[in-house]
Amino acid sequence: MTESIWIIDDDEAVRYVLAEYFASQNLQARTFADGAGLMRALNEGAPDLVMADVRLQGENGLDLMQRLRRQLPNLPVIVMTAYSDLDSAVRAFQGGAFEFLAKPFDLDEVGRLVAKALRRAPERGEAQNQSEGLIGASPAFQHLVRMIGRLSASDVPVLITGETGTGKELVARALHRHSPRASRAFVAINTAAIPQELLESELFGHEKGAFTGAEGRRAGRFEQAEGGTLFLDEIGDMPLELQSRLLRVLAEGEYYRLGGHDLIRTDVRVITATHRDLAELVAQGRFRADLYHRLKVIELEVPPLRRRREDIEALTRHFLREAAAEFNLPRRSPDPALIAHLESLDWPGNVRELKHLCQSLAALAPGEIVGPDDLPADYRRIDSAPQADWTQLLAEELERRVAAGERDLHARLNKQFESRLAETALTACDGNQSRAARRLGISRNTLARMLKG
Repeated sequence: MTESIWIIDDDEAVRYVLAEYFASQNLQARTFADGAGLMRALNEGAPDLVMADVRLQGENGLDLMQRLRRQLPNLPVIVMTAYSDLDSAVRAFQGGAFEFLAKPFDLDEVGRLVAKALRRAPERGEAQNQSEGLIGASPAFQHLVRMIGRLSASDVPVLITGETGTGKELVARALHRHSPRASRAFVAINTAAIPQELLESELFGHEKGAFTGAEGRRAGRFEQAEGGTLFLDEIGDMPLELQSRLLRVLAEGEYYRLGGHDLIRTDVRVITATHRDLAELVAQGRFRADLYHRLKVIELEVPPLRRRREDIEALTRHFLREAAAEFNLPRRSPDPALIAHLESLDWPGNVRELKHLCQSLAALAPGEIVGPDDLPADYRRIDSAPQADWTQLLAEELERRVAAGERDLHARLNKQFESRLAETALTACDGNQSRAARRLGISRNTLARMLKG
């Protein structure tokens, strides 16, 4: 029997494109512009899958999904939105959505997702609806948002990786606020910022007289976070001796205060983060392998800003508004030329660097519209160093190979060039072959051939 997919979206073009695509895949599609029509149609029978937009005329798509699932608890629902944010993703998974799909989407991706949804029961999660300040619609960022949504009902340990300034603590706070521990404390500590001799006391507390200057009992961060979440930032910088003690606490759920004799039981979810390569530190003997595997039950990578350039405009507007409100400054708006220039930069300091730049622009720009000329000197130029002409470098390499008497250069070099070009485009498109092919102006079949070599 042909499987039936119902599509609800107030955008006629979206309904048409999806219906035509599913027809080409031998799937039966039925479209609706509002929730009332879809609910009436249930009297005639139920679909195998529903794709629902979040923002509809009248009823909210997430509320509609709740009604659908009360009637048909095993019905897979894919939530679609062009205004993707963490709250919507979490609410979608909270309501039992199979997946959260950000627009614009790739039809091949839709096809894979629908096939997966039709094979399996929906994945479910629970979370509270609170804003985290996480902003972005790029594919790399939306993958992270979906992962947070999937983990919303879980107590599993999470290792957050990513470069400095990407927002790892924001992700940790989002995981906490959308977890069953949300009503309890979130306690954060940067293990790299505290001297080694004090870090043990910071984590586990101490008794009076435990060391010089310990004039009374002090609760550590584990006690402060009891029942909630303890976020250990830059865990890769933790001394080996303390790694052993942390491993014991995680394994046994109990510890002693420094200088104490009373065993303390602990119920804390530990989330860790690092900008270092922990696997490499393990290989170097600078991080315990058993602790690494205990912390890395789930790994979330926060993408650097250069991999989510599509988000720079939204982030810039947000940070300019935020700076105006925080520092009582005039409202600023970015000129399109400013956005284009910011999108061309590499952002070694990532989102944090962009935020600090926006604070500077909000304070110093002379007018309401901020343009490239308002940028500090270091940001007005992308790279003042002269760049080598790649064709000249290629010519020199060809001269060397011809002089060395190499044969079949045309076939071998073409093969290497095409393979490298395909791999580069695929990486830039987060592994999506359809987008990579469009970026290169070729078909997916041609891209597949180039990847095979």
